[in-house]
Amino acid sequence: MTGGAQCVQAHESALDAARKLTEWEVGALPVCGENNRLVGVVTDRDIAVKVLGKGLDAAEVEAGTLAQGEAVTIGADDGVDEIFETMTRHKVRRLPVIDGTDLVGMVALADAAKSLDAPEAGRLIEALSTD
Repeated sequence: MTGGAQCVQAHESALDAARKLTEWEVGALPVCGENNRLVGVVTDRDIAVKVLGKGLDAAEVEAGTLAQGEAVTIGADDGVDEIFETMTRHKVRRLPVIDGTDLVGMVALADAAKSLDAPEAGRLIEALSTD
């Protein structure tokens, strides 16, 4: 897990999100709404495909509109098996990590794969790469 995850606020622009992705050198950001509650995740690919690829102005599109449905999360105390199962079931490569209702970090496919032996890591990558 990478601790200290920062949110992009739902009302901030896709341009703001892109700047944060660049500054923090990450590929995904949690999107937070009212009371700093997690409402989703936005990725660099979301911005490229849903905004730039459609010719929209990144300064005008709100990051919250790019959040991918309901946020799939993992608990701070959950182990690698639970991370594996959650990523596989929901076909996601990154998970916000929460402790109660507080966002405490992000776990990425690479983080999970490092904790698995080679065959399990391969199965995880295969599961996430199929429709």
